[in-house]
Amino acid sequence: MTELTDPRKEFGRAVTALAVEDDRIVVLSADSGKSSGFGDFAKTYPNRYFEFGIMEQGVTGIASGLATTGLIPVFTAIAPFVTSRSYEMVRNDLGYMRQNAKLVGRNGGFTYSDLGATHHSLEDYAIMRMIPGLVVFAPSDPGEIRSCAAAMINHIGPTFMRIGAQPLPDLFAEEPVVVGKGRHLREGSDVTVITTGYITTETVQAVDQLAAEGIEVDLIGMPTPSHPDAELICASAARTQTVVTVEEHYQTGGLGGVVAELLSREQPTRMQMVGVPHDYQPSGPYPGLLDYAGIDAAGITRRVREFLNR
Repeated sequence: MTELTDPRKEFGRAVTALAVEDDRIVVLSADSGKSSGFGDFAKTYPNRYFEFGIMEQGVTGIASGLATTGLIPVFTAIAPFVTSRSYEMVRNDLGYMRQNAKLVGRNGGFTYSDLGATHHSLEDYAIMRMIPGLVVFAPSDPGEIRSCAAAMINHIGPTFMRIGAQPLPDLFAEEPVVVGKGRHLREGSDVTVITTGYITTETVQAVDQLAAEGIEVDLIGMPTPSHPDAELICASAARTQTVVTVEEHYQTGGLGGVVAELLSREQPTRMQMVGVPHDYQPSGPYPGLLDYAGIDAAGITRRVREFLNR
C-alpha cells in the first residue's frame, strides 16, 4: 500500500474511459469540473461537457431533463452541495421521476476538513438512501472507484456516489461491483466488521492491529451501503455473533443503520456502530478530525476492543 492515487482524478479518468464506448455519457459541472477530475474529459469531449456555474439545484434539474432524452448525465460537485443543498430536486426530479442520472459528491465525509461543518458531508448516506430507487455507491480504493463508476453507468436509474479527496492506496484486487453485493475481504471468527468507502484504509489497519492482539476479524466491504448484502452479512453474523460497522458518516442513519435494520429482521445480533458522533464537527487537518471522531485506525481498534470486552 505504497502508491497513492487522487480519488477525484481516478474517477474522472474512469468516466472518461467509459465515455469512449458510450456516447450517451455527458458530464455536468457547477464550476468545479477540473477539481472533480474532468479536465481531460472537457478537452476530449467538449460537446459533451457542460459548465453551469454555482447552482447545484439547477444543475440537478438539468440532469433530469437530459436523462429524458436518453443521455446519461454525470453531475459531480462538492458532496454537501450536491446532496443537502439539492435534496428536494434529487428527491422529486430524479427519484420521483426515476431518471437515469448519476450524482457524485466529491470531498465527502471529512475530506474538506479545514473548511468546517458547512463543507463536511456526514449525512449523505442517510438522506440519499431515503429516496426510493436510488443506489448509493461508496468505493474504498482506486480499483473500486473504477468498478463503481462502471456499475453506476450500467445501472438504470438514479445513483449517488461519494468519493473523497485524500490520496488512496490500492487495498484489494479489482473486481466488478454489483449492487447489493459485498466483498468478503478477510476471514475471522471473533467479530464481523463491515465497512464502506475510503475509511476502509483505516479499517484495514485496525483489523491488522486486532489480529496482532489475537482478535480475528471477519471483514466485509460494502460498496453499496444503501443496498446491503443480506446473505453475506447474516451468514457472518451467525458465525461471530458480534457485528461492528465502520463508516466516515454520522453514527445515525448510515451504514450502521442499514445493517441494524437488516439484522433486526433477519439475524438479531449484538452490534456496535463506529462512526462520527451526531454533532457538528470542528475544522482542522483530516487526520486530526478522524482522531477526534475516533474513526482513525487507533480509534477503530480501541472501539472494537472495548465492545468485545463489554
